[in-house]
Amino acid sequence: MQQDRWGIVYCPKPGVRRTHKRWEHIKELLDAQDIAYDFVQSENAESVLRLTKMLVDNDYKTIVIVGGDSALNRALNGLLTFDDDVRQQIALGVIPNGRGNDFASFWGFDEHNDEETIAWLKARRIRKVDVGVLHYQDQGETRHHYFFNCLNVGLVANIMKIKFKTRRIFGLTTLTYFASMIVLLFQRMETKMKIRINEETINRKVMSVCVGNSKAYGLTPNAVPYNGMLDVSIIAYPEVRQLIEGLRMLFTGKFLSHKSVRSYRTPRKIQFFDIRKASVSTDGIVLTDVHAPFKVGLIQEHINLIIPSSLSPFG
Repeated sequence: MQQDRWGIVYCPKPGVRRTHKRWEHIKELLDAQDIAYDFVQSENAESVLRLTKMLVDNDYKTIVIVGGDSALNRALNGLLTFDDDVRQQIALGVIPNGRGNDFASFWGFDEHNDEETIAWLKARRIRKVDVGVLHYQDQGETRHHYFFNCLNVGLVANIMKIKFKTRRIFGLTTLTYFASMIVLLFQRMETKMKIRINEETINRKVMSVCVGNSKAYGLTPNAVPYNGMLDVSIIAYPEVRQLIEGLRMLFTGKFLSHKSVRSYRTPRKIQFFDIRKASVSTDGIVLTDVHAPFKVGLIQEHINLIIPSSLSPFG
């Protein structure tokens, strides 16, 4: 029985050498706070789901992911392979360690303050949070993929797709992002889509659609994962000048005021009838087997998440 021990999945940053130093630092802090734990290191991104399931099967009740948004996404999908009786006994925590830590930062976890993060996890303040869910068909079977932060269709998902391709060529993460943006300059960025939100059907060319359960890297800045609602931002194809202005507004928190952005909030499923060849991603993971039509919905208060003990009950 592992009732009082943490099961930790350590996910090294991709493209970073000497990753053992990061783990050694975290290990020192865990030992200093007298945390009982066992840890496993992921061999690659895909192994996080398998390792999470392994820890649950071995009766760990506190699962901590040392990783970024994509690692947390895979852990979530591993956890949700178990029935409700098992899942409700488990608390999920995160120590940020990656290029994208949007969901962790929403709660106030900081990669540069591991000592405080571990103290918060030790306090084990639990909040039930909402989970986004994608329903789609694959080879005639209905499948589900879950997300904490956001689902993207179009440009943002295309960036993720190109990033993974260029990483295999260039290796270095910074160079990979730069190469991705260069490639995008030579692509058509708008796609004809047909989407239904609430009682409205959108049937037009758009650049990107973001469905956010949380702030989604600023694309749904008002979304919170505990109100039973999904926020949606639909971004039309702007002129170059408008695109530059949109990037400025994204970084200043005024993104939804941009003339090329239409925003929605809904408790209902969002239906995607047609996305042509646009890519789909959740929390930075490209889903190559997802094609329209599909639906995106929400499950309220579905996961026990360990949050900072300094947060108010409403934040």
